[in-house]
Amino acid sequence: MNRRSIALAIALVAFLLTFALGHAVGREPDPGAMYFVETTWVNHATLIAELLTWLCYPYVLAPICVALIVVAIRTPEWRGPIAFSIFALLLAWLGADLAQRFFARPRRLDWIVKHETSFSYPSSHATIVTAFYLLWSMLIARSALPGRATVAVLLALAGFGIMWSRLALGAHYLTDIAGGVLLGVALVGTLSALWPTNVFEGRAGASLE
Repeated sequence: MNRRSIALAIALVAFLLTFALGHAVGREPDPGAMYFVETTWVNHATLIAELLTWLCYPYVLAPICVALIVVAIRTPEWRGPIAFSIFALLLAWLGADLAQRFFARPRRLDWIVKHETSFSYPSSHATIVTAFYLLWSMLIARSALPGRATVAVLLALAGFGIMWSRLALGAHYLTDIAGGVLLGVALVGTLSALWPTNVFEGRAGASLE
């Protein structure tokens, strides 16, 4: 199988799992034992959770994208990965919004700090984390940039921290997070299959080694 076929297969499986999980949870809270665990995470390290959750809001992501565009203008070898990541981010944003409207799962009632009124499943934060922050973790890890392993790990930790923050703030259920990850994988897989080049191969940044 070529890369497009593999990417499409991954995307299809991830889409099916996203909709299967969404159908399974319906519009109800998570099952008792799972919900008990979720409630124990609420209201811990609230300031850190709030700072992490901001990383998926437009006033943080927009400047990051502007900075990436500047890098793309100055560094041709990064143009493909940067364009791919920005498209993936926009798809994640739109895809999560449409999926939330489709499943229409109500938010948790034990929220703190901010009452978010959009629907709950899947988590848009988890979708964006997967399609942007974890995507960049992979792109950096496969690049030739100095210190790439450290940067890739820090990006991955930031991504997992963002997903934890949604639970710590009582904004989502665990199944919302899982659904967001699945949707993010599905969208990145679809975009990868349609993209003219394979952004996951090559050694961008080799000139800096």
